[in-house]
Amino acid sequence: MSKSSKNKKKSLNSGDLYQNVLSFLTDNSGKAFNPKQIARSIGVVDKVYYSLLEEILENMVKSGLVVKEDWGKYVVKIKERQIEGIIQINRRGPATLVTDEGEEFSVPYTNLNKALPNDRVRAYVYAGYKHRTPEVEIMEILKRAREEFVGILEVSQHFAFLVSDNNTLPVDIFIPKEEVVRTKAKNGQKVVVKIKEWPDNAHNPIGTIVKVLGNPGEHNVEMHAILHEFNLPYEFPQKVEQEANAIPAEITNEEIARRRDFRQTLTFTIDPEDAKDFDDAISIEKKDDGLWEIGVHIADVTHYVKPGSQLDKEAFARATSVYLVDRVVPMLPERLSNGICSLQPKQDKLTYSVVFLMNENGQVINHWIGRTIINSKRRFTYEEAQERLESSRGDLAQELGICHQIAQKLRKQRYAKGAISFDRSEVKFRLDENGYPLGVYLKENKEANQLIEEFMLLANRYVAEEIYRLSKGGKPKTFVYRVHDKPNQDKIERFARFIQRFGQEIDTSDNISLSRSINALLDNSKGMAWQNVIETLAVRAMARAEYSAKNIGHYGLAFSHYTHFTSPIRRYPDMMVHRLLTRYMNGENSLPFKDIDDQCKHCSEREVLATSAERASIKYKQVEYLKDRIGEEFDGIISGVTNWGMYVELEGNACEGMVPLQSLHDDFYIFDEDEYCLIGQRNRKVYRLGDNVRIKVVNANLLKKQLDFEMVENFSQHNKSDFDHINTNVAGHGFNQQAKRGKSKILKLKERSNKKSKKPKKRK
Repeated sequence: MSKSSKNKKKSLNSGDLYQNVLSFLTDNSGKAFNPKQIARSIGVVDKVYYSLLEEILENMVKSGLVVKEDWGKYVVKIKERQIEGIIQINRRGPATLVTDEGEEFSVPYTNLNKALPNDRVRAYVYAGYKHRTPEVEIMEILKRAREEFVGILEVSQHFAFLVSDNNTLPVDIFIPKEEVVRTKAKNGQKVVVKIKEWPDNAHNPIGTIVKVLGNPGEHNVEMHAILHEFNLPYEFPQKVEQEANAIPAEITNEEIARRRDFRQTLTFTIDPEDAKDFDDAISIEKKDDGLWEIGVHIADVTHYVKPGSQLDKEAFARATSVYLVDRVVPMLPERLSNGICSLQPKQDKLTYSVVFLMNENGQVINHWIGRTIINSKRRFTYEEAQERLESSRGDLAQELGICHQIAQKLRKQRYAKGAISFDRSEVKFRLDENGYPLGVYLKENKEANQLIEEFMLLANRYVAEEIYRLSKGGKPKTFVYRVHDKPNQDKIERFARFIQRFGQEIDTSDNISLSRSINALLDNSKGMAWQNVIETLAVRAMARAEYSAKNIGHYGLAFSHYTHFTSPIRRYPDMMVHRLLTRYMNGENSLPFKDIDDQCKHCSEREVLATSAERASIKYKQVEYLKDRIGEEFDGIISGVTNWGMYVELEGNACEGMVPLQSLHDDFYIFDEDEYCLIGQRNRKVYRLGDNVRIKVVNANLLKKQLDFEMVENFSQHNKSDFDHINTNVAGHGFNQQAKRGKSKILKLKERSNKKSKKPKKRK
């Protein structure tokens, strides 16, 4: 190029060509053009101008203003709107941005722009073109969900990386060598790392080691790692412990005089065998005319924990106790949770009570709410109470029998009003002295559990209704509600279609009919091979229960007013309820809605984290239990089907593992999302959700908490006729079309497994 041409090109950089190109593409948004078409449309004929036009287009692509199609055409990205939400990063496929309104947008990994799991972000939605869906790009990280991560330290000669335990983290964290030297951390150890910076041009964030946990596989190390993974503390700050230790345990005569005295009334507790934090107690006393006075007595935690104290601030930050397989991480220090506040037998304890005058049919004649003092006469485990209910023998068997009779009437009344019966079995472990799992079993919810459950539900409902009564028909007072929204109609209809293949159906005409038919379905499923699958899918079709200052009722319990009042030792919302109830019963003004609602949201978020940690600890112990059983065979049921394989849950212990699609060597299998199944291309074998199968354990990865299974035998009753039924229900697609598409999917999956991921680089 001549000197004059270069000067001309340089001068054109500041001219109108850029605006002309942008204006043309913007005026024709949604349409793609190659450089010749653009040049002709804006009147560019000179070769120098044309060369500059191509350069401008490439710069527009680099800046994200324009998209270049695979075939060399350009289309402008038009900002359709701006959204905010939480980013969720999946192990497979694109990330998902969930807005506050519940909208979900797919986000390519290349558009994450350093967003990490659960970060709050602002993003642009660019209008789709042709038949493409809109594109979403993260533009700003508003709030990091967390800065600390736990994982395995991999040390090389000059630097190290943290490989996070959280398999949704899209990048490894770079650790300078001096950090390794400073902390004396060793290669392969589990450590906690805090991100301190993420330079603009770096693929990986840079971190500093804040704690060395120890060697992976050690019981305490793994439990602490799980707590760190979900940002849950397992130690109390010294100032919080000091404040707890300063609280006097003695109850003064002045305090007793201010309370209703139940110390001479027969009172007992029923809790798990290993429980130490006894939140609730039941009292029972025979009255005239065949009536019974039954008291629900709850630990009066707020008498000891004052608003604004260090104890209160720490309790709010935690919001809940966390129950791992071998330990409890309490919301309050042990002096309070297992000592002063715990309703231990043979000790005077301060309580907040709801006392009911009832007949044996479960009808509430009258009730009273207020502060009390009790002295529990007996501490039952659930097993001890259940034995007395079944045999009618033993101490307090008659009193337990009366409470059981009334509880079952209350239960029947709830179901008649539309409550849904989700009585899921609980996974339990037999551990040795070192925390190693010797056995895994499922614990059923029996009548003794139901006895406590029904009276706690009754107390929670009456406390919530009391706030409504205290409002006296005016503006409702701001309160903490436990709410459960109506189920998503699309999910329910999909669920209804699925259960038809088991000869079952549900009535979706109205909410009452729906809940009653779901109960009938759950009852009909008991003892069937597909019971757990039906229960799991029914739960997934429901909304999540949460805390809110806005009362929308509790769909699953069929209560218009419901709260959490009965577990203040382990749940902060219950402490909030105690304080608000006292405030309003004393005639004080309502508190600001937003303040209480923000606290409710915080508690809901912490509850989700605690539940996730509890599940992670169960999963870890299940994997550890099967680690020494590689090669053994087990019966199970298909509990999930995806386009990369199927999940199988083992009978009797609920250990769940994956049978990868690549391990099914007998055929190419199609994933049918609507039918929850995999369909063989040649042999037409169907692996469907709920099928009985036999598997062999082939791998147990403790670091990833993953089990890999291999199919041994399929006991499914599904055959070619079942497949033909499925095939005819796939509108507009014959088997050959499905098979070709399925084969293509499988081949692509296998090809991708042999290539590097397109996610952000983990190392550089």
